Amino acid sequence: MLVGRRASFVVVVIGVVLAIVYAMNLSPASNSAASAIVGVGTVLAQVVGLRLHRPVDKLPWVLLILATVSFCGGMTVRAWAVGQTGVLQFAADIFAVSGYLLASLALITMLRRRVGVQRHAVVDGVIVALGAGLIATEFLALPAARVGNRPDLVSVLAGLYPLLDIVILLLVLNLGFSTASGLASFRFLVLAIAGLFVGDTGYAIIGARGHLTGSPLLDLPFLLGFTMLAACALHPSMAELSAIRPRPVQAWSMARLSLILPALASPVVAVLVLNGGSYDNLALALATGGLIAALVFRAVSAVRSNAEIQRGLVFRATHDPLTGLPNRDALTQNVGEMLASRRTEGVWLLYLDLDGFKLVNDHWGHEVGDLLLVEVSKRLRDLTEGTSMLARIAGDEFVVASFGQTVHADALAEKIQTAMAQPVELPGIELVAVASIGIAPLTDQRSAESLLRDADLAVNRAKAEGRGRVRVFDAAMRQSVRDRVEIELALRQAVQRGQLWVSYQPIVETRTGRPVGAEALVRWTHPVRGPISPVEFIPVAEETGLIDQIGTFVLEESLRQMALWRDEGLLPETFYMSVNASARQLRDHSLRRKIADGLRVYRLGGDRLSLEITESILIGDNRQVLEVLGSLRGLGIGLSVDDFGTGYSSLSYLSRFPVTTVKVDRAFVTGLGVDPGDEAIVRAIVAMSTALHLGVIAEGVETEQQRDALIGLDVARGQGWLWGKAVPHDEFAEKHLRTLLESPTWKPPVPQTKDSLSQA
Repeated sequence: MLVGRRASFVVVVIGVVLAIVYAMNLSPASNSAASAIVGVGTVLAQVVGLRLHRPVDKLPWVLLILATVSFCGGMTVRAWAVGQTGVLQFAADIFAVSGYLLASLALITMLRRRVGVQRHAVVDGVIVALGAGLIATEFLALPAARVGNRPDLVSVLAGLYPLLDIVILLLVLNLGFSTASGLASFRFLVLAIAGLFVGDTGYAIIGARGHLTGSPLLDLPFLLGFTMLAACALHPSMAELSAIRPRPVQAWSMARLSLILPALASPVVAVLVLNGGSYDNLALALATGGLIAALVFRAVSAVRSNAEIQRGLVFRATHDPLTGLPNRDALTQNVGEMLASRRTEGVWLLYLDLDGFKLVNDHWGHEVGDLLLVEVSKRLRDLTEGTSMLARIAGDEFVVASFGQTVHADALAEKIQTAMAQPVELPGIELVAVASIGIAPLTDQRSAESLLRDADLAVNRAKAEGRGRVRVFDAAMRQSVRDRVEIELALRQAVQRGQLWVSYQPIVETRTGRPVGAEALVRWTHPVRGPISPVEFIPVAEETGLIDQIGTFVLEESLRQMALWRDEGLLPETFYMSVNASARQLRDHSLRRKIADGLRVYRLGGDRLSLEITESILIGDNRQVLEVLGSLRGLGIGLSVDDFGTGYSSLSYLSRFPVTTVKVDRAFVTGLGVDPGDEAIVRAIVAMSTALHLGVIAEGVETEQQRDALIGLDVARGQGWLWGKAVPHDEFAEKHLRTLLESPTWKPPVPQTKDSLSQA
């Protein structure tokens, strides 16, 4: 980009030198060479700039290139065309008028596609254009048309060019009333149009006197104008010139008034000059000028008030009311402009999400939460002011956008973490704000929203890995989201189409291997992808709420299967079914009624069912869960704490909640007989459970060594591949229930018919 900036200024220097050579009028050959170099060089510079900077909208620049070619053609043939007759004498004018039309079309395209029609900008531009047009018509166009010793069309064209310049001026002014005015390429474009206007005005002046050609100095403004047009195309900001955005209604600043007031005064000047300086005309001019001044003063006051109101509305629409930072809409717009600029150093987003902010609001109230957000925004503003854009896009989510490489974002993330580590002093409390940060560099994405989604994915990954982490986006994160969406859609269909099924794993006595129960485990066989692991789809089911339907299905299917085994005479008297219950189910007061209805329909006692719950459900103030669990125990249902020892294992909740069993996590069972530490943990769990009169089940038992260790630790029941994997109901009955028929110590129950079951 530095090369592009240097190239634009080098072109200006070369163009000025060639213009000076042309003005010296050394010889016709030198003049032709200088004008040819400027003309051809301008076209080449525009083509190079278009290919080098690659603006999003190329059409305006293509039209400007064609306009330049037309103008160059007009300059080349003008001297020849003056001596021709018929249509040929208008050859230069045909080229020139075509150039004006193409240039006007280029500016109109740029305005309509990027800025749109702005009433206030159009009105301001029309005021200036009408004032200039009046002066040009009265003093240039009409005098030129009155010259009688040449064809009328020649005279009309001689005075027409300043009016065409006024049209170009109107379009450029409207462009300048947008955010384009701060771009170097726009300033070069204004100088180019100014050169065109001055040159045409010079020719119009001699045209009003009856001449069509004159001193080489008359062409000097055109050469300088072409030079500025070349510099405009070579400057890197040309890519932004066709991607500008409108401003809100602007107050009439001194800069605007310097354009508008002379335009408003033009009728008064015309009256005085054209009608003479008599006292009557002078009084009329003064009165008209006074009225215009009064109207301008009134209009300035109204416009300024309206502009202030508009700015306030725009600010409220694009900024966060609490912190004063830009909001998501403003961020998206600014990042879109950053992407459109095509700067080589790249663009990145840093997405910051406060960890545990909800707890601050829940424990200390939203007022304290707001104060914390204000303090965080101040610290972030201090770190980013002048270098990056900072926005608050949600409750506790902030985004920083900047140019640069990912390493710069990494450095800023480290500074932010350091700043966040400093305690926040709030009234009556001291807090520390911990933030997870996701970084998304510009890769293959070409929109602000897609880049923001990448940053969101990165911060979600950071939060999933723990508090205060920083993660940089990679394509695998996007793929994982696609996979997750596909899993969700397929899972919804599976629930509706009955693709889920239940498998059963035996729970046995560790000493004898005799089955005393079974755990019901949901399985999913996708018609195309085949078996899908519960590790993949259960978290999705919990996030989407499908876990309620799945849990109800597993519970219903388990009770139904128990009744079928009973009716086939395969069910031992103390055999029970263990079913996993989700947190959502345990917060539902209707769960007791659903289970009671199922037990009644299938004529099963409450002791035939045990619900497995996770430790996390029992943590905190869960009065609703406590009430539901109490009501379930009232039905005689067993309650087992799953994966015990890996979470928030505590005597307090085991004593407060009506649990009946703990299941030792497989992580501790694996090391039995090998790791003394795991054996000590299991021994402690058994001792604690015995003291609280709770049963103990060991999960994940795979070897005889582990089984023997459990027997030595007085763990009466176990579950694992040593005794069998989870299998379909018919295979479970064949492997585990029918084998009990051969046991001399077991007496089978009286078989019941399936008809009696259907009547239940």
